[in-house]
Amino acid sequence: MPRGLILVATPIGNLADITLRALDTLRRADVIACEDTRVTARLLARYGIETSLLAYHDHNAARRRPVLLDRLRRGETVALVSDAGTPLVSDPGFKLVRAARDAGINVTAAPGPSAPLTALVISGLPSDRFLFAGFLPPRGAARRTALGTLATVPASLLFFESAGRLAATLADMATVLGPREAAVARELTKLFEEVRRAPLPELAAHYAAAGPPKGEIVIVVAPPEEAAATEADLDAALERALAEMSLRDAAAAVATATGRPRREVYARALALARDKPEDRRS
Repeated sequence: MPRGLILVATPIGNLADITLRALDTLRRADVIACEDTRVTARLLARYGIETSLLAYHDHNAARRRPVLLDRLRRGETVALVSDAGTPLVSDPGFKLVRAARDAGINVTAAPGPSAPLTALVISGLPSDRFLFAGFLPPRGAARRTALGTLATVPASLLFFESAGRLAATLADMATVLGPREAAVARELTKLFEEVRRAPLPELAAHYAAAGPPKGEIVIVVAPPEEAAATEADLDAALERALAEMSLRDAAAAVATATGRPRREVYARALALARDKPEDRRS
């Protein structure tokens, strides 16, 4: 086993999914740095591994990083794990990797499960090109702005989301990205694994009616259609956006999503607003 910092992928759901290489690495490491010692302790107990644990997470990373680097400089092997899946995907580990690299310490990985990749390959959506965007902002306006920056990316989009925000996030996706095919994958590799696939508006309506589901969630959204939007498509996108946003924000979001000039889209949004008697904020 190589010395230095080793990134070890742990099971997403079933503890039996861990690889033999990962178990060997955890057993032979001098210390295991982990997000939550209680979670990792259950994994170690399952396989009779007695390696000591050290908590390393968002709240203590700046304080613990020098401790781990000092141990690495002394020639020890540090195994870094997340609570589930591959480390450094939405956790603070990348700063430790960067510091170790800068210090000339060897960094390698014992690869394995990844929730975003698992969701992508079982979603039935295009997997030749994809972009993992982590968690979107929790507030609606910031979330729609973030989605607008991703609207023209020619790849499938992958997101983490909490159960409580799922319906609102799907509704914002439908507004900004349009009726793209999408999939909501939850409880991956566990007993009650579920993948629900439908256009974004249908998914938003389903979870709004059904309420927050249980489990950890990955959303996969199909790439944008390559064909240019028709005038009818533009009007439909504006109508959806105007139902949720001010006129100015709706025009900006749709312009970003369609690639149309912002001035042109704003003018069309004004025309649509004039056709309706209700007040539109500009």
